[in-house]
Amino acid sequence: MTDLTQFVGIAQEVLWLHALVFLRVAPIIGLLPGFGEQSVPMRIKVVLVFAFTLIAAPAIAPDLLDHVHAPSALTILSETLVGLIIGIGLRLFLMALQMAGSIAAQSTSLSQILGNASLTPMPSIGHLLATGGVALMMIMDLHVRVAELMILSYRVFPVQGVFKVSAITQWGVSQIAHAFSLGFMLAAPFVLVSVLYNLTLGVINRAMPQMMVAFVGAPAITALALFVLMLVAPALLMAWAQAFAGFIANPFGG
Repeated sequence: MTDLTQFVGIAQEVLWLHALVFLRVAPIIGLLPGFGEQSVPMRIKVVLVFAFTLIAAPAIAPDLLDHVHAPSALTILSETLVGLIIGIGLRLFLMALQMAGSIAAQSTSLSQILGNASLTPMPSIGHLLATGGVALMMIMDLHVRVAELMILSYRVFPVQGVFKVSAITQWGVSQIAHAFSLGFMLAAPFVLVSVLYNLTLGVINRAMPQMMVAFVGAPAITALALFVLMLVAPALLMAWAQAFAGFIANPFGG
């Protein structure tokens, strides 16, 4: 009976250890670009959550020996919140690509006025950049980098640790601002082309008022936008990948 009791006790500790890790891993996978997309079936996401939990739990087990018991409501809330913070930080990088695509499409008259803020799909440029970004993430061994991030996050946010809400708020605001600035920076070539196109169109319209410049300019801006996309898309995605790799290496700036 003593051996059985010890076995049951060890099994309970292992169960609660994985349950604690599961609380943090689940929100990260739910928001992770590529793995957390709506097109991915929910059963696949659950399998991924369990897989990352089994990967991370043994690595952080020594740090969680004092917490291998039934988690309280506060622990459940704090662990879920930490997972959401990390997941949102990762998700913002994909949103930056989508914003860049919307700005580029709107600047070159290839998008409706609301971009991807409406119920309609995002513009084709945004979809192309987002798909390329997800592909780059997978090439960069996203699953390995995310597993490392999950393990190292316990150094910044220990279980039942005290963290400042003001610091998290400041970090979140800075990440959102960085996502918007990154999106506009990636779309800057298309904005510049749009400005030059409209200036040229204005000069031509001023010189030849009888000419229907819109009929001439619409095909020109479309062809020019596609040509610029062909030229700058690899460089844009590489710059975005470097920014994403920097976030993975040091997500909290510490």
